[in-house]
Amino acid sequence: MAKKLTLLIRAVWILAAGFALLNVSVHPDISLLALPVSLVFWAALLLCARFLVSKSDARAVPVMRKLLQYLPFVHLCSFVLRRAGDEGAPFALDAVTVALWAVLFVLSSLALRFLADKRVWAANPLLQKSRAALPGRGERPRTGWGPRRIIREALEWVDALVQAVCLVTLIHLFIVQLYEIPSESMVSEFLVRDRVVVFKTPSGSRFPLSSIGLPRLRTYRRGDIVVFRNPHYSQDRKSEVKTFVSQLVFMLTFTGVNLNVDQEGNPKADPLVKRVTGEPGEQLLLQDGVLYARREGTGFKPVKDDWAQWNLASLPQGILRGVRSVPISQAEYDSMIAVEARRNSVSYGELRDDCRSLAREFASIRKGLRGPAGDGADFSGLVSRGDFFEYRLFTLNEEITRKLLTVAGGEEWFTEFMTGWIGELPPALFASDLPPDVNTPELLAGGNLYDDANLRLNLLLKRAFGRMAVRNAALTAVGAPSSQWGRDEAKRALMEEAEALNGYAFLLDRRNMPLFPPNTPDGSPAFIPRDEFFMMGDNRFNSLDMRHSYEDTLRPLTALDPMPLLYYSNIDPQGVNARSILGSPVVRVWPLSRFGVLGKH
Repeated sequence: MAKKLTLLIRAVWILAAGFALLNVSVHPDISLLALPVSLVFWAALLLCARFLVSKSDARAVPVMRKLLQYLPFVHLCSFVLRRAGDEGAPFALDAVTVALWAVLFVLSSLALRFLADKRVWAANPLLQKSRAALPGRGERPRTGWGPRRIIREALEWVDALVQAVCLVTLIHLFIVQLYEIPSESMVSEFLVRDRVVVFKTPSGSRFPLSSIGLPRLRTYRRGDIVVFRNPHYSQDRKSEVKTFVSQLVFMLTFTGVNLNVDQEGNPKADPLVKRVTGEPGEQLLLQDGVLYARREGTGFKPVKDDWAQWNLASLPQGILRGVRSVPISQAEYDSMIAVEARRNSVSYGELRDDCRSLAREFASIRKGLRGPAGDGADFSGLVSRGDFFEYRLFTLNEEITRKLLTVAGGEEWFTEFMTGWIGELPPALFASDLPPDVNTPELLAGGNLYDDANLRLNLLLKRAFGRMAVRNAALTAVGAPSSQWGRDEAKRALMEEAEALNGYAFLLDRRNMPLFPPNTPDGSPAFIPRDEFFMMGDNRFNSLDMRHSYEDTLRPLTALDPMPLLYYSNIDPQGVNARSILGSPVVRVWPLSRFGVLGKH
């Protein structure tokens, strides 16, 4: 047999033996299967090589072809099995094993080239002679469909199908993958059940259950759409094995079967498709729907963020027909804009004067009703912490007012609630009537636009409650029964204001985001690290993205008020390392009516 082919085949089975030894595991779990799988395949290679190289037996040629065709896939299975146990494998072992897999893949491909029909017989006279001596060689082929032919044809179809599945798996792991859009977080770029082709190679495709793979060939810029692993989910070994298996099934069924579910059986939002909105070396701030970014030594600048969708109700009807949920109506959107304008135009001096006036007015009415004096009573627990939830505070406004009018310490509580924040702010804030500006930290409560805006919202809510409590007290003073308070025109106007403010508080975490990364303890700005990015969905009111955690908790609206109102918040911004990015969508293939190449807006 030709010397080159002989050397290739010997090199393959020798290296395959080394690959098998690298898959040895001593852990009593599924990883023990890796060595037997590798050894059985190696034994088949060795036996076939003996007949082919030593005996020049032509019958070994098609067998060797099949073994070499399956070699990359069998070894990939061994690689995964070895790492599917509880312990995984060390980085160095991963690196050596992957390198050996790559060498074997190349050598087996070269050997297959030499074993092709148009080369192997002409280049190997001994094989050609053995082939000519085979029984039945040169006879007229049989016709008809006997049992043997049916079995042979069936086996050939099975072989073709298995090889196609293996090839698709390799392509999906390292080159491209079909991905189905699971949510409306990227409207109008993507709608639910859109299918996109994701190009993975430039992002540095990795071997399953390891950190070894291709080098990353590209970086990412703001506006790029990427698919990445969801950092909200655990990525321990058990989870990674489950994720790999489910994604393998998902790929092989062309997105038809999804086994990647949580403990409740709901599909996991993993991987995610979002847009890069923050780059390494930047600090971000999102306020009133405007994304700001700054780098070291510079001030904040508004970012061109024209792909962000804040008002889905304004989209063309052709797109809206494919949208399942419009998060806020046009009326709610207009109310939100009005609240932001009111919040940004109010000064701290005005809020201070109004809050002090309301405290005095409530105290005057309470004295007229001869409510019990405080006499130094501890009023801190007069209203429970849960009642500081801004929605509950307004819902219970009448009950809380009656308590403040009739319980010792009520006047003191109300005064502290309305005015206790005043002494916490520097005098310069009360002297300025300038609207808040992102690059004037000395005129912003908390030193940044987000903290300043949240304090203002907190105080607007307090003022609205204070006005409501004073009105309730006034109605009590004139003897109006509480059953008639809801028909009072002044009270109804106050409730409308409270509803608008409450509606904004409900949208707060989806409309705004604090400094990311947060400043250092000494107040210096921090910046997104190298090889890390920040992602958001385009449909900002319907996107659980890197701004959020998956749990809502009652949190203070501000840290600048000793008695702040509370709201349910899931704000918890975090970055995404480039290693978690799987690839970039390049083309939308389904539905055909939305077929198109993707790119930046």
